[in-house]
Amino acid sequence: MPRAIWKGAISFGLVHIPVSLVSATSSQGVDFDWLDKRSMDPVGYKRINKTTGKDVTKENIVKGVAYEKGRYVVLSEDEIRSAHPKSTQTIEIIAFVASDQIPLQNIDTPYFLAPDKRGGKVYALLRETLKKTGKVALANVVLHTKQHLAALMPLESALVLVMLRWPAEVRSLDELELGSDVTKPTLAKGELDMAKRLVEDMSADWQPDEYRDSFQDKIMALVAQKAKAGKIEDVETAEGSEERKSADVIDLTELLKRSLAGKPAAKKPAAKKSGKKAS
Repeated sequence: MPRAIWKGAISFGLVHIPVSLVSATSSQGVDFDWLDKRSMDPVGYKRINKTTGKDVTKENIVKGVAYEKGRYVVLSEDEIRSAHPKSTQTIEIIAFVASDQIPLQNIDTPYFLAPDKRGGKVYALLRETLKKTGKVALANVVLHTKQHLAALMPLESALVLVMLRWPAEVRSLDELELGSDVTKPTLAKGELDMAKRLVEDMSADWQPDEYRDSFQDKIMALVAQKAKAGKIEDVETAEGSEERKSADVIDLTELLKRSLAGKPAAKKPAAKKSGKKAS
């Protein structure tokens, strides 16, 4: 069983179900290690030969893939580049499947898709067809030389492209080693009825505005409080710093970014963005 990354409980009403949080995925792909081409010794992130402890210059670093323990196959940049999938700027639909057939653990990152000026009608046609058939479109797409399996899904008036984990990246539920008390439980009708009634009593509509990151809210409140008290530090950048024209005008978003990331403030944009970019 994979190592638990968190332990706690599912809680609703007076019911607590102890659980362990386990990653549902495992990263797959070619893992390139840095090697000193003069001795084939591993090179650390800071370009230090892990065997000799000496610095390694960039021109002496090659990429190798572990073939067996302690044995590597070295690949050139041209060989690696030739293996990259060709970017066609196309979302290639390969099949249509029922929307409920895609397991939750395969879902990764969503992206919105917007039609161009000439494609609005076809865009709407595909969206409505997916809605009426209850299907999603499986597709292949290449982003930044990396090939992805994706699902094209309707969302209200738009289409969403959801990146999917490759099946080889998703662990089997068998790894949880669930006992028969979980897989084949003996549950009394009264217990099920009470649990169902509790769920119905606690049922509500999805209201996204009600769910907030309490940590971020507290940090922003703390920043505002300290800024109002004049507890502000001027940070000089490599290009030099500019004196504030007014100590009363504070960009709290920028201060928050500096507090969390520990980076100097960037030039304030002319206008704030209204949305958050998808990852």
